[in-house]
Amino acid sequence: MMQANESLTRFQDNLPLSDDFERIVLENIPLIDVRAPVEFAQGAFEMAHNLPLMNDEERQEVGLCYKQKGHDEAVMLGHKLVNGDVREPRLAAWQAFMNEHADAMLYCFRGGMRSKIAQQWLADSGFDIVRLKGGYKAFRRYLIDSMEQMPERFLQEGIQPCALGGRTGCGKTRLLYTLDNAIDLEGLANHRGSTFGRHVTPQPTQINFENALSMAMIRFRAQGHSSLIVEDEARNIGSVSLSKPLFDFFKGGRYVVLETPLTERIAITREEYVEQAQSEYPSFEAWVEFMRAAFERIRKRLGGERYQRVLSQFEQACTTQLNKGSLGGHDGWIHILLTEYYDPMYDYQMQKQQCKIDFSGDFNAVQDFLNQ
Repeated sequence: MMQANESLTRFQDNLPLSDDFERIVLENIPLIDVRAPVEFAQGAFEMAHNLPLMNDEERQEVGLCYKQKGHDEAVMLGHKLVNGDVREPRLAAWQAFMNEHADAMLYCFRGGMRSKIAQQWLADSGFDIVRLKGGYKAFRRYLIDSMEQMPERFLQEGIQPCALGGRTGCGKTRLLYTLDNAIDLEGLANHRGSTFGRHVTPQPTQINFENALSMAMIRFRAQGHSSLIVEDEARNIGSVSLSKPLFDFFKGGRYVVLETPLTERIAITREEYVEQAQSEYPSFEAWVEFMRAAFERIRKRLGGERYQRVLSQFEQACTTQLNKGSLGGHDGWIHILLTEYYDPMYDYQMQKQQCKIDFSGDFNAVQDFLNQ
């Protein structure tokens, strides 16, 4: 084992490697990501935990050395920076993770020096761990290739896509969660798919969204369903987007419409966009500020008179909620938005796309149809 500033890490010849990425996805195997935090933030995997070999500053210093002096000097500098005092807590973090997850694997960017060093240090301390062959880059490539090939594979295997549509507030997401053969695109995107759909927690990066979606489709395919249900979405879901081939695949199958009475749509919208949304924010005032900004974003599309009506109803509802603790006052502005803004847009899109509706009905009827 390397001693600080005395020698480089001495590697065993038989350190285990694996590129069985499908098994990692299907078994949800925990992963140790030893890349620097800045790399992890740009893109990672849902089962990965960032326990870096080097922090951002150390990585930057080693990278600069590599450019100026070459590989060998950079390796020597890396060992110097991650000396005994620095190494021990990082090694202890990997050991603690392995004590909780005996089947864990680890990786760096290309499965090279950093992950190999971590793997050897763990082996020297009595912990055997498998390293991902090719690292993050290879796993990411596997996920992208899988996602690109999935539409053709699904069609070859008789897995038919089905888009679930319906007016705003009709309860499409609620229905999805009652089905075994559905993927929640909005859930993966951490966004409700409208101007008011942002959550307090940030959306994933585009890379992380793609990684998560690819994994969801790999797991779905392994379950043996004959149809895949997704919510009828635009290509963009907040700040992330679907690839055109995948979007076209989702749109190219059956189309089912959930019909819900206006009174129920208002109640659902109030529960999701008022009651649940307020619970996410640190204060009522923070939620109000977000909502005012959302109204402002669609001000031009609403038009001046309608914008003022909506905003006036919203302010009155907030005052009523503060004074009486009642959420019912919010139904007024919700009614205006649904009937005068969202419904006309929905009708226009339906006419423009000339969608062939394979089935429509209320919650129970659509649920029964999709379960078949």
